[in-house]
Amino acid sequence: MRSVLVLLALAMISWSHPAAAQSEDVSGLVVPRMVSLKSMEANVRTGPGVDYPIRWVYRRIGAPVEVIAEFENWRMVRDWEGDEGWIHFALLRSRQSVIVTATETTLRRLAADASPAVARLANGMVAQLERCDPEWCEVSVDGYDGWVRRADVWGSETGEPTN
Repeated sequence: MRSVLVLLALAMISWSHPAAAQSEDVSGLVVPRMVSLKSMEANVRTGPGVDYPIRWVYRRIGAPVEVIAEFENWRMVRDWEGDEGWIHFALLRSRQSVIVTATETTLRRLAADASPAVARLANGMVAQLERCDPEWCEVSVDGYDGWVRRADVWGSETGEPTN
């Protein structure tokens, strides 16, 4: 009888909290993983479904987010500021990007501080991620290609890009 009550309680928790019922293999992809916003507008909801209220709206196409959970067609994401919420998977793409978190950083021709500068990148700029090594990331932004210090951007935390 006690085991039946425990199973009933677990079922009720899963039903009342969709995040508790999540599965890392819903999409067959690794969780956590980095992705980017596909749409110019992406509603972030309090739960995985259109019946949940919108917490905020992203208005930056290509911005990086980290998928930290999955539930059916919904992905719980975390952004560069640490905010979390649910987004429909159709608003995300697997192409990775990074966002400049430093006040300003230099885009360099090669992965070295002594390499010539290609451009200066301001805080909040989004760049397409090509690849990273332990200290540097190769990126493309506004027609410029080069390398930035990995410590100056957010979005490369979970390894190599999944293009």
